[in-house]
Amino acid sequence: MNELYLSIRHFLEYCEIERAYSPRTVDGYRLALEQFTDCMKDLYGELPTVTSITAHDIRVFPGWLHDNGQVNNTIRMKIAAVKSFFKYCLKKSITTNNPAAVVSSPKHDKKLPSFLQQEEVSALMDTFDTTTPKGARDAAIAELLYSCGLRVSELTALNADTVNVNDQQVKIIGKGGKERIVPIGTRAITALRHWLSMRNQLRSSSYKGAPENALFLSVRGLRINSAEVYRIIHASMREVTETRQKSPHVLRHSFATHLLDNGADIYAVSQMLGHSSLSTTQIYTHVSIDRLKQSYKMAHPRA
Repeated sequence: MNELYLSIRHFLEYCEIERAYSPRTVDGYRLALEQFTDCMKDLYGELPTVTSITAHDIRVFPGWLHDNGQVNNTIRMKIAAVKSFFKYCLKKSITTNNPAAVVSSPKHDKKLPSFLQQEEVSALMDTFDTTTPKGARDAAIAELLYSCGLRVSELTALNADTVNVNDQQVKIIGKGGKERIVPIGTRAITALRHWLSMRNQLRSSSYKGAPENALFLSVRGLRINSAEVYRIIHASMREVTETRQKSPHVLRHSFATHLLDNGADIYAVSQMLGHSSLSTTQIYTHVSIDRLKQSYKMAHPRA
């Protein structure tokens, strides 16, 4: 048996017996090292010995995996298996050095944010019964989250006097106490005016204490909390979208994605989101570019 195959077999036995790794982990290592030997065969034209494999050879492996359809997070796990194998080889004196020690793993894949399609946002806003104080409140919450790209904590912290419906803007205190002014869209202003006209009805129905200055109240007349906002948005989204994530933050993602889709300046979007770095906002450009590619493939006759 080839020396490399034999060393891999001994390594897997070591993992299984001496290290008592789970069968799933051992199987993962086995698959990764089978792919690694396939890569080395492609590179050398035959199976090399363990001692002849260099750091440069191992650096070829991530690209080989990528060419075979593997994503970065999977590639990271397979590189980790190779690193463990060569660490074992050094420990058992099969090699005199560890060529994998200087090989870096690819970065984690950035998880693209969930967002609603524009027609799903419209459908979401139609789910609220705005003839009742609670429905008017819920509609205003949804409209403001989407119109301004607010974090749920920023929304629940708003007071009635921090929203300027005449100038159509809101003052937000974001992370780290940073203050920003965000414009409010016309539909959100309409929803807010309607809610403010009914706000005292919700408060007076059950609250017996001092008047609460919060913009959005619970049915008990107290400042609404994040958990209640989550329940409102989650329940409404269940009616209009199949997207896996259903939360207030999806409306923030939708705000940013739709603005960039429609040509907004990324710096302006970053400012409105309250991001401390432009790189944080750039994840939304990936979403827009992916959608652009999909449209291209569907529409271009030679795509």
